Amino acid sequence: MSIFTKIINGEIPCYKIAENTDFISFLDINPNAVGHALVVPKKGENKLFDLSKEEYSSLMDFSYRVAKALEKTVPCKRIGMTVIGLEVPHVHVHLIPINEMADMQFQRKISLSKEEFEDLAKRISGNFI
Repeated sequence: MSIFTKIINGEIPCYKIAENTDFISFLDINPNAVGHALVVPKKGENKLFDLSKEEYSSLMDFSYRVAKALEKTVPCKRIGMTVIGLEVPHVHVHLIPINEMADMQFQRKISLSKEEFEDLAKRISGNFI
């Protein structure tokens, strides 16, 4: 069972941005930049391209909506997106507000307090449509 499955099942808390029956989005607790969010299918698939075409399209649609909420909330030049998936064996999309290329490098991390995470998740969630 992956850490994302535990989050989906409510066994581990998260800073939730949005959720529906098929997907959940929450802030990355080890972010590259303020607003670094993850979008995770509730179906525990390991590899992105093992999703059906319909599941993949739905994941991208949900990710688009989260990205639009991030753009409205976090000042940035654009929202970067990557799907790597080696660190957790569960499909997930990284959405990262970026102002420079270094913001997409996973060796570069920032720190936020619990209160900052909570406030940010609430503000992003308020812009999710």
